[in-house]
Amino acid sequence: MPVVTLPDDTQRSFDQAVTVMQVAASIGAGLARATLAGRVDGKLVDASTLMEQDVRLEIVTAKDADGLEIIRHSTAHLLAQAVKSLFPAAQVTIGPVIEDGFFYDFAFERPFTPEDLAAIEKKMQELAAQSLTIQRSVMPRDAAVDFFSKLGEAYKAEIIESIPSNEPLSLYSQGEFTDLCRGPHVPDTGKLKVFKLMKVAGAYWRGDSRNEMLQRIYGTAWADKKDLDAHLHRLEEAEKRDHRKIGKALDLFHAQEEAPGMVFWHDKGWRIYQEVEQYIRHKLRANGYGEVRTPQVVDRSLWEKSGHWDKFGDMIFVTHSEERDYAIKPMNCPCHVQIFNQGLKSYRELPIRMAEFGSCHRNEPSGTLHGLMRVRNFVQDDAHIFCTEEQIQPEVSAFIDLLFEVYRDFGFTEVLVKLSTRPANRVGDDAVWDKAEHALELALNNKGLDWQLQPGEGAFYGPKIEFSLKDCLGRVWQCGTIQVDFSMPGRLGASYVGEDSARHTPVMLHRAILGSLERFIGILIEHHAGNLPLWLAPVQIAVVNITDRQAEYAAQVAKTLEKQGLRVNLDLRNEKIGFKIREHSMQRVPYLLILGDRELENGTVAVRSQQGADLGSCSVSEFATRMARDIQAKH
Repeated sequence: MPVVTLPDDTQRSFDQAVTVMQVAASIGAGLARATLAGRVDGKLVDASTLMEQDVRLEIVTAKDADGLEIIRHSTAHLLAQAVKSLFPAAQVTIGPVIEDGFFYDFAFERPFTPEDLAAIEKKMQELAAQSLTIQRSVMPRDAAVDFFSKLGEAYKAEIIESIPSNEPLSLYSQGEFTDLCRGPHVPDTGKLKVFKLMKVAGAYWRGDSRNEMLQRIYGTAWADKKDLDAHLHRLEEAEKRDHRKIGKALDLFHAQEEAPGMVFWHDKGWRIYQEVEQYIRHKLRANGYGEVRTPQVVDRSLWEKSGHWDKFGDMIFVTHSEERDYAIKPMNCPCHVQIFNQGLKSYRELPIRMAEFGSCHRNEPSGTLHGLMRVRNFVQDDAHIFCTEEQIQPEVSAFIDLLFEVYRDFGFTEVLVKLSTRPANRVGDDAVWDKAEHALELALNNKGLDWQLQPGEGAFYGPKIEFSLKDCLGRVWQCGTIQVDFSMPGRLGASYVGEDSARHTPVMLHRAILGSLERFIGILIEHHAGNLPLWLAPVQIAVVNITDRQAEYAAQVAKTLEKQGLRVNLDLRNEKIGFKIREHSMQRVPYLLILGDRELENGTVAVRSQQGADLGSCSVSEFATRMARDIQAKH
């Protein structure tokens, strides 16, 4: 007679073993119709799972995050079933859930066409309408290999062969289609009502470029049509805001095959980059950081000592000279320890805050490269704080204040915070981890921040806080981090003399606010749709004349504003004023100064915003003062 305890601590007793679905039905028919799965004693299970003992049970519906993930996973199987129904010769491989959707990889003799994609989606709708029961079964590994081999599913059999022989496997069947999966899945295909196939792309088997190329079909699935429509609208907006398109239209940067994953910054793009870097440099100086510069190429032995050689492996670019192997710097931290090690340090000198805009290189796979968002050469607003254990909490607290100040200046007001704690494989004793985790938690709580715990997600050397921005489309970008490192300083021989006159190993805090400057600028461009705030705009003001009579005056106005430190474009072209206004507006120039005979006679400027608003006339000095005030306020 199992007793089922529900989330509100009410209990229900049953005369015999009972399924999740039966419990839901005992509560109400509406809940039963909405039930997708259950969480039994914290573990996600199918709605058909039988409970024979006393348990705690949560009913999972589409309103839960887990429910949406189950819908997407089940829809990936629906996709595979539709493909096999229409193209029996296609072989299925893997089909996981991804952010906002799912994909499934197939081996097929020819490329799938847009017409194929439409036919597959139609077939999925037909299968969903049949409300096919989804049934779970368990099979020994060797029997599963034989089962899929007889079906001609060589890839699936290969996956199973890599699983330990004593591990039982779960299979899910719907209609005539059976797939290998851990589950859980929705009770029947009728629960899968809102989905759309998005695109087809190439993907190597097991992600290895030495293997054969497969076809990856991407899709999205949601709990209701309103959510799907909102998602498609966000994608449409994201397409308009694509930083690569805007970068080309505004002449900011480009990339080319001769330097994959490297950025060619054009004049206007480099102005943005310089503004971002100088802004951060000023903030660092004001907050007690010293700036350093370390070598770009460093002997392999240093990276072996730090542990990066083993961790990064193929991600490190390597060069060779005079029978020595060198790494092209993938990060700055080991080199910062070398600077710390120069000269004996006292506890009175700590904390030492060391910053570098160091150019780093990582050999990211070519298939992952994406404009400014994923590159092989990047610069971080990187810094390391060498401190005592007692200084961890105040240093983290000061960093959080700085981080939120910076994000506000760049126009980001919604920040998600996560605390990642000790993983299973780690260095250092529990007492040290307790102290570090407590310091991070205390700093977050003292700031009154809402934060989410990520148990076991810390680095092997210490816990960390991650800070993610939410942009205007609701997309989340992980940028900032502060990590507590008890390992690297000791590995690389760092020490200081404590108050007891003994040698001690400092704690090393790894911290960044923007992360990669390249990626952050890409985020900025998309967040603002290229309409960067005045203080960041590569061209802040366009001075345009109506006729040649105002040309000399326009040049004087531009020169006056440039002397005030403003970035000005003087446009004296023999073009109609309407053409000039449209062109500078499309270039996202925040302000246009239009000079005609009246302005020439009165010594004024007519001000127009990039959005087309007429802001009236004023003197050049009044306009310059207004610009200086807005720039100072980061408008």
